[in-house]
Amino acid sequence: MDGVPDPSDLFAQLRRDPDIPAPDLVAVDATDRLLLDEASTEIAAHPQHVVVVDDGYGALTLGAVALHGATGVRVHQDLLVGELALGRNAARTGLVGAYESLPLGPELVRGARVVLAKAPKSLEALRELVQVVAADADPEVTLYVGGRVKHMTLGMNDVLGEGFTAVSATLARQKSRVLVARGPRPVQSSFPVCREHADLGLTLCAHGGVFAGAKVDRGTRALLEALPGAVPDATTALDLGCGTGVLAVALAAARPRLTALASDQSAAAVASARATAQANDLGGRVQVVRDDAAASLPDASVDLVVCNPPFHLGVAVSETLAHRLFTGAARVLRPGGELWCVYNSHLPHRDALRRIVGPTRQVTRDPTFTVTASTRP
Repeated sequence: MDGVPDPSDLFAQLRRDPDIPAPDLVAVDATDRLLLDEASTEIAAHPQHVVVVDDGYGALTLGAVALHGATGVRVHQDLLVGELALGRNAARTGLVGAYESLPLGPELVRGARVVLAKAPKSLEALRELVQVVAADADPEVTLYVGGRVKHMTLGMNDVLGEGFTAVSATLARQKSRVLVARGPRPVQSSFPVCREHADLGLTLCAHGGVFAGAKVDRGTRALLEALPGAVPDATTALDLGCGTGVLAVALAAARPRLTALASDQSAAAVASARATAQANDLGGRVQVVRDDAAASLPDASVDLVVCNPPFHLGVAVSETLAHRLFTGAARVLRPGGELWCVYNSHLPHRDALRRIVGPTRQVTRDPTFTVTASTRP
């Protein structure tokens, strides 16, 4: 139809960079297309009141603008690489300035009539989104949550029902489906969730999207047990891919003269780590930054890096994600500094650590987890 942009023209311009390459991952997927189609009427009716949450690489945000006339879209993306990709794709498509990036909170959704969201991996992340939208969006808001059918569960309907009176599902298309929630009702925020761990002498706090929540996963626990032997004379340490910040906080608590840093590209992780530091009265001694593989830190500036690297990229297993963190660690370590890393024992990380960081020795190993120490030459 004349005057209506062709989605294929827009979507063909989008790229995933600077995210790492991975098989079967694209800049625009079937869920993006279905969400935009299902919400098209509402977006066109309320173009100034559109919010997008966890847009992978910009397809939802730029699609709402270019295809359905949205203006001033408010966007929250948990992962920093998603924000960077959206910015680059906005430049490619001539849509710079068409959106504003904001934290997940009241300012993001205040007055919103349409919220488009990619389904998060955890029910807790969805619960936090539901609480934010139900509490502060317009009473007539419609929340659209889209995902691959094989990753969606009835539990998602239940969580949506905690904050909305009406929840329905669209028909599936190209193995994707959208859940539609209307009628927000009063709901109290339950985040961050904080939990005391008496055995560690620490309290951990977690927002919905952070790995393992306020628990201590077994890999992190294995690394915690080994930390007393990690560069005892270090004056600076970095918890790389910090999650809740437990490693940084544990180091700061055990070593009063240590300057502890924590970094993660996840906004939920950064907020969690800050809350964890404050809960343990270490807010002034643990610096938390949101960046990609310690990119904001100077070269050769850290004595010790500790890391429990993720091995999933989306739902795919990917060693490349860990390698990116190893490369960041190698850059920020001073000569003679060490990277202490924990990983699943079946993963071939030791060769990568030797190649990327330097000589690597085994600290502990069991059938499930291995802890290694790699020295920067």
